[in-house]
This record gives sequence, structure tokens and C-alpha cells, in this order.
Amino acid sequence: MIPVILCGGTGSRLWPLSREAYPKQFLSLTGSETMLQATALRLDGLPGLQAPILVCNEEHRFAAAEQLQEIDRTAQSILLEPCARNTAPAIALAALAALEGGDDPLLLVLPADHAVADAGAFRAAVAPAAELAERGHLVTFGIVPTSPETGYGYIRRGEEIGGGAWKVAEFVEKPEQTTAEQYLASGDYAWNSGMFLFRASRYIEELGQYRPEILEACRKALAGAARDLDFTRIDGGAFAACPEDSVDYAVMERTESAAVVPMEAGWSDVGSWSALWDLADKDDDGNLLLGDVLTEASEDCLVRADSRLVGLLGVRDLVVVDTDDAVLVADKTRVQEVRKLVAQLKRDERSEAQNHRKVYRPWGYYDSIDGGPRFQVKRIVVKPGRKLSLQMHHHRAEHWIVVRGTAKVTRGGEEQLLTENQSTYIPLGVTHRLENPGTIPLELIEVQSGSYLGEDDIVRFDDSYGRS
Repeated sequence: MIPVILCGGTGSRLWPLSREAYPKQFLSLTGSETMLQATALRLDGLPGLQAPILVCNEEHRFAAAEQLQEIDRTAQSILLEPCARNTAPAIALAALAALEGGDDPLLLVLPADHAVADAGAFRAAVAPAAELAERGHLVTFGIVPTSPETGYGYIRRGEEIGGGAWKVAEFVEKPEQTTAEQYLASGDYAWNSGMFLFRASRYIEELGQYRPEILEACRKALAGAARDLDFTRIDGGAFAACPEDSVDYAVMERTESAAVVPMEAGWSDVGSWSALWDLADKDDDGNLLLGDVLTEASEDCLVRADSRLVGLLGVRDLVVVDTDDAVLVADKTRVQEVRKLVAQLKRDERSEAQNHRKVYRPWGYYDSIDGGPRFQVKRIVVKPGRKLSLQMHHHRAEHWIVVRGTAKVTRGGEEQLLTENQSTYIPLGVTHRLENPGTIPLELIEVQSGSYLGEDDIVRFDDSYGRS
């Protein structure tokens, strides 16, 4: 069995914490691990398990690889999608890659951004699903509903096929409140978890029958793939031509072999701030308080303060999320509409839809702490043994001041070592590189000055991470 962990998605309903460049699957929302890490860890104990295949956006490749390394896990393959095409093509790429070695494994398909409170119950549900998949079924996991939830799709079960599983009678869209109450009362419906288990060849067969154009595009995209460090870069042109579709629409709603296995494992797709509030332990007033928060006469609120003190007085049912560069204040009953704010940001071409103030790179991160006309100040942290690209800028000069650690600086044709409280100046147009040769993180302050300070004013001559 090979886990296929789908790391796509932008988590726009969890803005401003989740953003396109660093979405919710890479954040710690429900525990000390990130959601991707928690997904990988809950697999421990499953018999016959191979290393996972990850499918993620090119932009997130280093975050995905490093987060697995942090928990001593290694992917057998990280497939990089050049563009988003939904889950049916993503799973097709993984299935085709799994078949390349000549084996025909079972694929346990898991979104990277879901929460499962009871990992033991999750693993217990996988066992009967694996038996069904061995017999040719395409299995989905149906979450036993605990409330008339209107934010999830549902699965109606058909005839029982043994082992506590049923044929899928139909998939239904997110219902109105009254319909959801009827579903709950009937006992015949489960929440659609978006988790699946099937043999790789069976998925390819069914996809080829119902959406052959998707399969053909994915075959071409994988055939034109190139290895890049630990990653497999899917051919961009071929994959861009692939139709966009979900696995539900493309295969599961059409196949005659769909089966559903019930799961009671404290599952949530953590699709909104209210879902996170539902999951967490709260204080005596029903408040979920994360960070430096003071409350008085306030009830049933979620407050996350990442950068400063937040105070609440005499309010209820609010979501307040404070980050370095944005604050969200929302009625807790309307948090599904946060994506409308994100859409406004995109229309206005504002960076807050894409990036946090702190931007992660394969070598570390930078935090834009101040800026104005013709200047910008950043705090830069470089991991031990890492280095930035050899580069130059047409429109800006840079001053570097080392705060902690040791910096190896290439400037033009010379190299120098800088330690704490030492600095250097990089004139406009001069080739330069920053490297951390030490064993502790390198921290420095960078002051940029010039007529244009955008991140696209970089000409790279050499890069360890395959960036152009």
C-alpha cells in the first residue's frame, strides 16, 4: 500500500493565516505538528505500508520535503504540478507513477489538510477498505455524521457488501439545513471525507473509461517529466492541457465499483475558522484563545493573536485573527465567506492574498519588517549549511548587518566572513551571494535602497534549488 498525500489547495477560508504561498496544510492548526506532518504520522502502524507519494504545487515543494524531514519521514516521490487541475488528475499522476516500477499497489489517497482526532480509528477503517480494494472496489471513507452539517457533501449508502461496507448509492452536494437534518435522521448518509483506497490499475481503468482525455493528458505530462533534486517536475505544457475535474465527478460518481466504509475518527476538513473552533478545547466562556489575548464579558469567540496583544470586550460569536500584516474580524456564522475577501485582494492585486510578511525559501526565510519609498528593511534567517543563489540586481543596492551567526559573503570577485555586529555593502549591479557556513542559524538585517525593490529584480547565475 502506498499513501498518496495531496498537498494542493490554498485554504482561502482560513485567511489571513493561510495564503497561496504558504497554505493551511503547512501550518500548525490543531496541534504541534503541521497538518501535512499529522497526516503522515497517523499512517504509522498500517501494515505493508511503503513511503508516500506527495503531489504538490511547484511553489510548495521545499516546504513539503522539509516538513517530512522534520518528522524523519521521506517520500518515495514528490510530484510537482505546474498548475492546479483538481484531484482527478493529481491522483492519476500518482497512480501512473506507482505503476512505473511494474507493481500494482493499493493507493491510500489522503488530503494533507484534514484533521483526524483518533488515528487508531482511522487505521481500523483502512483494514476493511483494503480488503475491498483487493477485490476491485474503489473505496471512499464516509464519516459517520454527528450533526446536520451543511458544509460537507454527503454519500448515500446502498446495499451492504460485507465487512461493514456498502455500495455507494449516490453522492450528494452540500445540502440545506432541513435536508441535512433529514440525512442525519435517516442513518443512510455519511459525510464525504475525500479519502479513498483503490488499486492503482483500477483507478486508471475507470478514469480511462469515464474521462480518457484526463488520463491521456496525465500520461503525456508524466512521460515528459524531469527529475530535479528530490522532485519530479511534471511537463508543464502537457499538464496545462489536462481538463480540470475532481475525483468525485470524474470517477466515483460514475463507476459501478464504488464502495463506502464508515469511519468514526473525529474527522474534520478544517475548512473554516468555525470548524477549527469546533475542534478545539475552549475555556469556560466557550472561547478559543491562541496567543496573547485578554477577554472580558465575551463568549464563544475564536481569537488568534500572532503578533500583538488582542483584547475583546462584551462580544460573542466573533472570529478575530491577527497576523503581522493583516487582521480578520468576522461573524463566526459567516466565516465560509472569508474567501470573498481573498477574491477582493486578488482583484486589487494585493500581496496579502499570496504571501505572508514572512516568506519561506528553501534556504530559510525573510521577514519584511519595514519599508517606504526607495527603501525596504528585511530580517533574513539562513539555515546552517544553506546558501542563497549567486545573483545581482539592476535597481537596488543592499546593506547586510549580521546579528547572529557567521555569514560567508561573495561580492564580485571576493569572499569574506562576517560575524556578529559586522556588515557589508553590495552596490547596485554587483554579483553577490550569501551563505551560512556555520552550525547555527544565520540572522541578519538587510537594508535595500533603490528605484525598484520588487522580488522580480533578481538575475540568478547559479542556484542550488533549481530556480531560474
